[in-house]
Amino acid sequence: MGYSETLLASGETIVRRAHQHWFVLIANARAALIALVIALILMIVKVWSGGTGTFFDIMGWVVLVLFVFGIAKGAWGIFEFRNQEYLVTSRRLIHANGVINKKASDSSLEKINDAVLTESIFGRLFGFGDLEVLTASETGNENLRMLRDAKAFKVAMLEAKHELEIELSRPTAPAMRVQEPAQAVPVPVPPPAPVAPPAAAEPPAPAAPAAPAAPDTSMTADEVSAAIERLADMRDRGLITPEEYEAKRTEMLSRL
Repeated sequence: MGYSETLLASGETIVRRAHQHWFVLIANARAALIALVIALILMIVKVWSGGTGTFFDIMGWVVLVLFVFGIAKGAWGIFEFRNQEYLVTSRRLIHANGVINKKASDSSLEKINDAVLTESIFGRLFGFGDLEVLTASETGNENLRMLRDAKAFKVAMLEAKHELEIELSRPTAPAMRVQEPAQAVPVPVPPPAPVAPPAAAEPPAPAAPAAPAAPDTSMTADEVSAAIERLADMRDRGLITPEEYEAKRTEMLSRL
């Protein structure tokens, strides 16, 4: 995993990665190239002349120093070139650079207002351009100089910004509530009718048997009101029909 991957937040992905054109590497390594060329010329002069003495000994040391400096400077320039990256992620524009001491700056895609692309004739021939990203952040505008394939980088950045705006404007659906099953409302059951005692086997006098007492089905006003409320709730839930509700209601009112 590279250094740029460690900068990503949870759920953030890299959309496009870009480097500067290799012309930048040549421009930054010009000191190393000059040192190697001078070392090569001095070495050719020393070998061609075949001279000896203190002067030629010093020339040999100069050649060695210039050669080592050119190789070290060129290698350092390559490391710097490889570690300078421009990233478009699903949320940000990131610029990371540095070989030993790392530095990373970023701009949120939400704060990017526009991007100005400049491509010269020479840049169009060799595939690079300058991209100035106009942002509303405190860090100001971001200048991407001599960026390789700058046009495709700009398109990827604007598309990522558009996708982020759609994601942020998308409404979040509330969690669905599980509907609890309807509970049956208990209907009061009238008390059982009392059982009449058995008649005597041999009555002392032939008298007409008394009629059994009617069952006591009367209810208090509170009980009737509570029962009617439960019946209305059952009717609203669809457990009984309106006709059944009216019949039960009339029956309950008659028990007052």
